[in-house]
Amino acid sequence: MSDTIVIRGATVVDATTTGTRADVAVRDGRVVEVGDSLSPAGARVLDAEGCIVAPGLVDIQVHFREPGREDSETIETGSRAAALGGFTAVVCMPNTNPPLDDAAVVQAVIGRGREVGLCDVRVAGCITKGRAGKELAPLGELYDLGVRIFTDDGDCVADAAIMRRAFEYATALPGAVIAQHAEDPSLVRGGHMHEGDWSARLGIPGRPAEAEIVIVARDLALARRTGGRYHVLHLSTAGAADLVRCAKVEGLRVTAECTPQHLALTDASCAGYDPVFKMNPPLRGETDRDGVRAALLDGTIDAIATDHAPHAPETKAVPFEEAPPGMLGVETAFAVSHDELVTSGELTMQGLLARLSWQPAAIAGLEACHGRPVAAGEPANLVVIDPDATWTVDAMSVASRSRNTPWAGRTLRGRVRHTLLQGNPTVIDQEACR
Repeated sequence: MSDTIVIRGATVVDATTTGTRADVAVRDGRVVEVGDSLSPAGARVLDAEGCIVAPGLVDIQVHFREPGREDSETIETGSRAAALGGFTAVVCMPNTNPPLDDAAVVQAVIGRGREVGLCDVRVAGCITKGRAGKELAPLGELYDLGVRIFTDDGDCVADAAIMRRAFEYATALPGAVIAQHAEDPSLVRGGHMHEGDWSARLGIPGRPAEAEIVIVARDLALARRTGGRYHVLHLSTAGAADLVRCAKVEGLRVTAECTPQHLALTDASCAGYDPVFKMNPPLRGETDRDGVRAALLDGTIDAIATDHAPHAPETKAVPFEEAPPGMLGVETAFAVSHDELVTSGELTMQGLLARLSWQPAAIAGLEACHGRPVAAGEPANLVVIDPDATWTVDAMSVASRSRNTPWAGRTLRGRVRHTLLQGNPTVIDQEACR
């Protein structure tokens, strides 16, 4: 019996083509043939009529909470949610308990991801020990385990001298990236949403846009000084986008990401005091939202990342100012981004997939195995998307262990139909395989 899988009737969209209709045959973890009317003997057929087949999506910022907060998410539940969202690779942030500043903890998370086998689970290592911002973590030791992104995400590395040393150390590690949660802690302390008209109207202390802007400006100066690679996590302000745009023109080694929620929502979403809309950096005003969209469209922002941040239901069922920040994202990222950017005509499907697949893969050092063209000999990390499927988000039926999705009740257009990891189906007809 053949172990070949044929994806039948899809249109191929990758970095090299924008619309070739073909069947795709997969065997032993790789694409073996792309062509018309493929029918290897005994092959398993996945119907993809009317769909797009593309490189699997890559999310370079997720919080799967394991170890330490398995009540909110586990590597298994997070991986299942990611596969349902079309992701074949994710990068887990290090703000776990214990944090990812130790080789044994990093190995445990990577090993658990392999055991689950629903997506390629990679990790970002801490910049500082314990994410305390005082002493560098063992970057070289973590690098030897495959870590390529270093960040204290969840907190900003506020000490400029520490950040400079991180850049200097990382320049000796080929492909290493220093990534920053860019919020000056002295400016956001006590704040719970974007500082602006809505925070004043609601009486909620704010987190000003300048908190992000001043850190990005400082870090770009340090990147210029050291020659280091710099990545801005969940960029949320027009001012920071302008800084990144200028830095790229100058030739600095800088990349940036934004989230679907910062593209689609504003601080007006907080008007009902619903903690599901609380996150850090916060949802901004229309000027910042539009500036971030423009930066994504013109290439200043390289990637869309979810900042998938599950929280156990009881932790969000409290007053706005007492709730932890964060919202779910991996299951809805493609559909929300597609609705906002492709259905609206602002971006092509290839352009969207670039920002969700091969460009984030390159940032994370995963370009050898993820985001690859759909072509013979390439790794079979693939997603099949029905761009016309409509569906309504139901918070109670998501795969995540948590329920804090801001899209509950919203009808979206565009849905993942099948996902393949190393040639093995992880999702078939919108159902996880295990």
